[in-house]
Amino acid sequence: MNVSFLMSNGAKGFIIFLLFLIVVIIISTIRIVPQAYAYVVERLGTYQGTWAVGFHMKMPIVDKIAKKVSLKEQVVDFAPQPVITKDNVTMRIDTVVFFQITDPKLYCYGVENPILAIENLTATTLRNIIGDLELDQTLTSRETINFKMRETLDTATDPWGIKVKRVELKNIIPPAAIQEAMEKQMKAERERREQILRAEGEKKSAILVAEGQKESQILTAEAEKQAAILAAEADKEATIKRAQGEAEAIIAVQQANAQGIRLLNEASPTEQVLTIKSLEAFEKAADGKATKLIIPSDIAGIAGLVSSIVETANAAKE
Repeated sequence: MNVSFLMSNGAKGFIIFLLFLIVVIIISTIRIVPQAYAYVVERLGTYQGTWAVGFHMKMPIVDKIAKKVSLKEQVVDFAPQPVITKDNVTMRIDTVVFFQITDPKLYCYGVENPILAIENLTATTLRNIIGDLELDQTLTSRETINFKMRETLDTATDPWGIKVKRVELKNIIPPAAIQEAMEKQMKAERERREQILRAEGEKKSAILVAEGQKESQILTAEAEKQAAILAAEADKEATIKRAQGEAEAIIAVQQANAQGIRLLNEASPTEQVLTIKSLEAFEKAADGKATKLIIPSDIAGIAGLVSSIVETANAAKE
């Protein structure tokens, strides 16, 4: 009875162990592929398939995951490579390659070490491209070099299941002597530009000063012109007013003379009064200021009249 009990307990333990082993094996066959990854599966050493994102189960013992491949875009920074330009200048250039795995099977079986293969291919392609360019062209043709390298690398890596997205020249390091010469050239160019800018500034300043003087002279001449015009107009108005005043004075004198004559006419003067007025006019004409004298023909009669007037005056005084 004890033996049968032990046997029954041993059978139960074996069954439990067997069930545990089966569960472990089943769990080991379950694989979950995460996002942006792909698994390359082999069965007995040969390619079985490529698992995409999701839940998968493999055959125990006979199936294995040969490689886990990332489908993300990857970046590789290669160390500086020595290259020689067309004009025999040795420089060092380091490159950055952006690539993405498009076929996990080709990536797994196409080349032994894909990253090392890309690095060597990049170095040889860079040497070939730089060898056809001079130093100045190399320094100013980064976009052209990047395009040629990307095109060449993309074509060469297609059998490896790799897509080259971009290739960038990170640093171009010329020799120390070349760097010193370039710095001197850059300094000279900057000094030349500074002198040109200074000369242009002085030129513009001189032009502005000349234009200011010109405008000042124009404004001064215009002001003098306006002042002369105003002075002429003022003189004209003064002359007109003076002429008008003289004309009015002449008119007033003439009116007064006319009024005097009218009054004389109205008073009916005698011949003696007229003779006295004639003598007064003759006295004014003979005051020494006139250069010519016109003596009337009846001056003798007038003299006699004067004598009689004088005698009459003397008699009046006595």
